[in-house]
Amino acid sequence: MNSIEQTQFDVLNQTLQLRAELLDMLTDADLAFQLPNNLTLGELCREMVEVEHSYVESFNTFKQNTTYKAPDPSKLEGSVDTLKVRFDEQVDALKTVLRGLSEDDIQSKMVDRGNGMQFPIMVNFHVYREALLVFYAKVSIYLKALGKPLPGMWKEWIG
Repeated sequence: MNSIEQTQFDVLNQTLQLRAELLDMLTDADLAFQLPNNLTLGELCREMVEVEHSYVESFNTFKQNTTYKAPDPSKLEGSVDTLKVRFDEQVDALKTVLRGLSEDDIQSKMVDRGNGMQFPIMVNFHVYREALLVFYAKVSIYLKALGKPLPGMWKEWIG
């Protein structure tokens, strides 16, 4: 067990639980909701699928490529079940790649994020978790506009 799995997986699992709580309460109709001059909720979720994919790949290749576009955007944007499957696949891939990192990788490898930015593996991991929290903060605005209560632990974690 490497140091990421040992010290970070508990908080990662808690952070990901927020998304599971969200997806359990959303309907396909909710995904079509749009705030003026913003993405639909479904588009916001699809965008997070793409962001998460870039992080999974960054831990595989030590390069972050943010140009990935989901091959089935309308399916992701319109189906809670499809989003659940895709997010679950990515979580499994993320945990697999993180577990596969050697301690030497964690301590010495850098992720090239482009534009001259390079982050150590652990920093890249924390930035990924922060991306999840930013996503949740955005979604909380949509939930409030929809008149939906914040699910589960959202009130404590997101506000």
